[in-house]
Amino acid sequence: MNLYKRQVLLSNIGKTGQARLQESSVLIVGMGGLGCPVAQYLCAMGIGRLGLIDGDVVEASNLHRQILYGVNDIGQKKINVASRRLKKQNPFVCIEKYVTYLNHENAEDVIKKYDLVVDGSDNFYCRYLVNDACVLFKVPFISGAIDQFEGQLSVYNYGDGPCYRCLYPVPPLPGQVQNCERAGVLGVMPGIIGTILAMETVKVLLRLPEILSGQVLQIEALRMLFQSFRLKRRKECSSCGEQPAISNLQVSKELAAQVSVGSHCQGRRYRVLLQLST
Repeated sequence: MNLYKRQVLLSNIGKTGQARLQESSVLIVGMGGLGCPVAQYLCAMGIGRLGLIDGDVVEASNLHRQILYGVNDIGQKKINVASRRLKKQNPFVCIEKYVTYLNHENAEDVIKKYDLVVDGSDNFYCRYLVNDACVLFKVPFISGAIDQFEGQLSVYNYGDGPCYRCLYPVPPLPGQVQNCERAGVLGVMPGIIGTILAMETVKVLLRLPEILSGQVLQIEALRMLFQSFRLKRRKECSSCGEQPAISNLQVSKELAAQVSVGSHCQGRRYRVLLQLST
């Protein structure tokens, strides 16, 4: 308990809250720019069981933002490097490794084992898969995205709150959205969004007030502007609506192969990010 005594002092946490964190389990999908700070803070705060899933290897271009890795780790599997670092940080946290990519074949077996999922994936196939699987298996999830000097995040499928398809019903067309490999990203941006993802994770696990469910938070770092807009659950949503079309992961897989143009505009005041997260 000496590891956690500063946060145990908080009236919203205390020994009961800390025990709840130690009994909780969180799956982090993608150990890139967002997954690294999320994993580090959740591990430090004493989440009992952390699942890490990613099949990628460390590259030199990752290092300015993926802070669990160093030059000597280039070419190694991210999951193996991350798990070693996290175990040194807090040996009392159980780290479960999945050295693979999340897909429609393994999603059910993996996601159903956890209380909450943090989506730090870098492709829309995985992001929509996380959404559909979490809705089907009644698991809340938190997802963030970054674009150059900006970022956004929200809590999805929490209680009666909306899911990701309520915000973006369908994926964008190929080439419609740039990822950070083409558009670039400031190294600190994943840290800003990632730490807020970790904060929302703790809030959900401890059932603290003002959880970002039904709200999308957007951050413009150059102007240091934080703003949010409300997101309502759509009755016609194909995933969480009153008559959902996605009744199983096979349907989700079939939809993943179909790309169509959706309405991504949320009004003139807000430029909703479609960029990928890492």
